[in-house]
Amino acid sequence: MAFIIIGLSILLLVILIVWVKVEPFIAFLIASLLAGLFLGIPLENIAGAVQKGIGDLLGSLVIVITLGAMLGKIVADSGAAQKIAAFLMKAFGKKQLHWAIALTSFVVGIPLFFNVGFVLLVPLVFTVTYQFRIPAMTVGIPMLAALSVTHGLLPPHPAPVALVAQFDANMGLTLIYGLVLAVPMIIIAGPLLGKAPFLKKMEVKPLEIFMGSPKEDTALPGLANSLISSLLPVFLLISLSLLSLKFDPEHPGFAFLQFIGNPSVVMLVSLIWATFSLGVTKGKSIKSIMDGYTLAVKDIALILLIIAGAGAFKEVLVESGISEEIGTMLQSWEMNPLLLGWIIAAIIRISVGSATVAALTAAGIVAPLMAAGTVNPNLMVLSIGAGSLILSHVNDGGFWLVKEYFNLSIQQTLQSWTLLETVVAVLGLLGVLALDFIL
Repeated sequence: MAFIIIGLSILLLVILIVWVKVEPFIAFLIASLLAGLFLGIPLENIAGAVQKGIGDLLGSLVIVITLGAMLGKIVADSGAAQKIAAFLMKAFGKKQLHWAIALTSFVVGIPLFFNVGFVLLVPLVFTVTYQFRIPAMTVGIPMLAALSVTHGLLPPHPAPVALVAQFDANMGLTLIYGLVLAVPMIIIAGPLLGKAPFLKKMEVKPLEIFMGSPKEDTALPGLANSLISSLLPVFLLISLSLLSLKFDPEHPGFAFLQFIGNPSVVMLVSLIWATFSLGVTKGKSIKSIMDGYTLAVKDIALILLIIAGAGAFKEVLVESGISEEIGTMLQSWEMNPLLLGWIIAAIIRISVGSATVAALTAAGIVAPLMAAGTVNPNLMVLSIGAGSLILSHVNDGGFWLVKEYFNLSIQQTLQSWTLLETVVAVLGLLGVLALDFIL
């Protein structure tokens, strides 16, 4: 019965958003409350679950997304993104630019959470799209593929790190195996998929709020300034993460590094730097810069609300215990444990929406299977990580992040982002099974 309720809740979401044209945030609230009611959550706990879901998701995203939007705005307005795009075009050529975006996103995605990397790189994608008249999804898909794969498979991202600890796997080996899988996964689901005719023909007009007006070459900031100001968060997070490895957790310096290495703090420091390097030192007044930041925040307000609504819906499903029910049912299946772990993570992902929740829940379910010692724990981490990425749809905050930033319709998001995530998940499973055969 619970599965029917989830299906009807998702159907209600689609009907409200696509047919009735209700704002997604309101539709999420309605679906969340009704799902909580019919899934048997005590009446006094339903509103609390909705509020917790909104708070938990926005609490980790609102600072990063807001500051990232501001950073993207000044990077675009100053001409820094245009300068970087011109450099990439010259270095790789127009026909190979999608490979440059994929490579950049892969490097950025290793140390950065998906949302952080997304808000950092999306202005560059939009600049390339508008300036060189390249189809938006041709360069958007490689970026999304690289960020998604690194988020789901590679430490130090939250889910892979947690799975390594739970399965007593080796962090180094998991990272090595993950990199072996990640490269072909990104190539196929990124640049190659992005060249698909139906994606190239997809009429997409990304949000122009993150695009500055084209400037003459003489008015652009220098390449070094553009790269440093745009990618300072990446440099800081990588260097601080490496530096923290040299400190014992009990050392006073470790706590300080954890503080300044927090994505929110890094984004604030980077924004302050960019405000001066790309704004004040170029003759702009603080007031004009802040006016631009205000416009950027206004434009993403709806995005934040939509992501919040997805968080509410996810928390109601988690609170109901449906993810554990799904996993318990599947645990009795007799098959390759790696395939079983992938399937459990995939079904929970489709039902609940959160890749992290899907991965961690699946890990708890398959943990007893690992006790026999017949399964490579490093590969199980990757198998579950791949399964947790499949079929992102309307109950996933990432779905709405991509939809709203790229200004896609529901159908276009399903045809691009959802397809990409499914391709990544299937490729990940095939790669894990191939490694298992070889090892």
